[in-house]
Amino acid sequence: MIYSFDSLRITDDTRLKEEADLFLLTDQNKKYCKNMQDISLVTPKELIERFALDDIQIVGITGTNGKTTTAAAIYSMLNDLGHKTALQGTRGFFIADETIEPKSLTTPSILTTLYHLHLAKQRGASHFVMEVSSHAIAQNRIEDLPFALKVLTNISQDHLDYHKTMQNYAATKSSFFQDETPKLINKEEPRIQFNPKGARTYALEELATYQILAYSLEEGISAVLRFGSEMVDFHSPLMGLFNLYNLTAAIGAVHMLTNEDLAKICKACENFGGVRGRMQIVSYNPLIIVDFAHTPDGMQKVFESFPGKKIVALFGAGGDRDNKKRPLMGNVASRFCTRVYLTSDNPRSEEPNAIIDQIQSGIKTDIPVVVEPDRQKALRQALEELKKDEILLVLGKGDEEYMEQNGQKIPFSDVAEIDKILKNKKS
Repeated sequence: MIYSFDSLRITDDTRLKEEADLFLLTDQNKKYCKNMQDISLVTPKELIERFALDDIQIVGITGTNGKTTTAAAIYSMLNDLGHKTALQGTRGFFIADETIEPKSLTTPSILTTLYHLHLAKQRGASHFVMEVSSHAIAQNRIEDLPFALKVLTNISQDHLDYHKTMQNYAATKSSFFQDETPKLINKEEPRIQFNPKGARTYALEELATYQILAYSLEEGISAVLRFGSEMVDFHSPLMGLFNLYNLTAAIGAVHMLTNEDLAKICKACENFGGVRGRMQIVSYNPLIIVDFAHTPDGMQKVFESFPGKKIVALFGAGGDRDNKKRPLMGNVASRFCTRVYLTSDNPRSEEPNAIIDQIQSGIKTDIPVVVEPDRQKALRQALEELKKDEILLVLGKGDEEYMEQNGQKIPFSDVAEIDKILKNKKS
C-alpha cells in the first residue's frame, strides 16, 4: 500500500518501493530491507516529527475484552465535549461522526496508523483513540507512537494459538505499560504488571483512583463514581456489569485527558448508546441479544448480566485459533444456561463438527445441547424453540457480516438473519 502524506508517497512494502518517494523502515519489515541503498528511508519516529503528528493526543486501549466498547465510549464522550476526535479499531476508522474507512484489523500496520493520524490532524482532530491488540504489541505495530494515555480493560484467555501460554500473553500486555506514559489500569486485574509512575486505577470492588461506590444494573446502568473527595452519578442505557467497567474506564480516561469537570463528563457518558454487535438487542419480545463474546471470560460476563433469568445460548468457536479455550467456553455455558445450541463460527480451514466436539467436551452438566453446524439452521431452530420466559444470547460474531470457511468469506450476519426469521414468523 502507498499512502500520500501531502505530496509525499510513502510505502512500507518492498514490492512498491520504486513507486514511492519514501520507504518506511519498521521493526516488521527491516529484515527484508538489506539492499535499499538507492531508496530514501524514513523511520516512524522521523515521520511523526516531520508531520508533527505528536500534536494529537493518542489514546491506546488494550485488553482481552472491552477494547471496542471502551474506545468507542471515549471517542463519543470526547466529541460530545467539543474535542474533535478520531477512532481507529475493529469497527473501522472514524473522524468525529464520519466513517473514513470500514472495518479492518484491530490494530493495522504502523504506516496505516500514521496515515490515519495525518488525516485526523488535517481535519483538526485533537485526540486519536485506538484499540491496541496483543499481536500489535508483540509485533511492535505501535512503534514510536507517542501515547498520551494507555488504558487496560482486563486480561483473560485468548490468542494462545499465538502467545502459547497465559504467562506470555499477560507479559505481552504488561510490556505496553512499562514506560512512564500516563496510564489507567483496571485495579482488579491481577495479571497485569505496570510502571506505577503516571498510573491511575479504576475498580468496582477495590480502592482505586476512580471507584464505583454503588450501582444498579436494572434497565441499564446507574452508578455512583468517587474520585478523591468528589462523588458523581452517571447513567447509561448499556447492559451488564462488564459495561460498567468499560464506562468507568472511559470516564476516567476522558477525565485524565481533559481534566474537565467530572460531572460534565458523566453527563456526556449518558449519550453513548453502545457499539453495534456488543450486547445489541435485536428483539425485545422475545428478548434476543447479539454479542461478540468469544472467550470463556467474555461469555461469563455476558451470562452474569442476566441473574435469575433462563438463558439460552447459541455459539461456536473460531477455527485455526486458540483451541484450548473451546472446552472452557462449553463449561461456562453449561453453568449458566438452560439450553445450548452449538454451531459454526468462522471455522476457516477446520472441520466445524470437530470444533463443536471440543466445545462439547467441556459441558459437564445435563443441560440439553443441540448440535447444528449450519449457523442459519441453528438460529432458525433456536428461535422456533425459544420460550416466552427465556432469553436467547447469540454469541461470537457480533456485527461481523461474513462466515469465514475454507478460504472464503461468505456473507452472513447474525442480526440480519434473526430479523429475517422473525419477520417470516410474523407473516
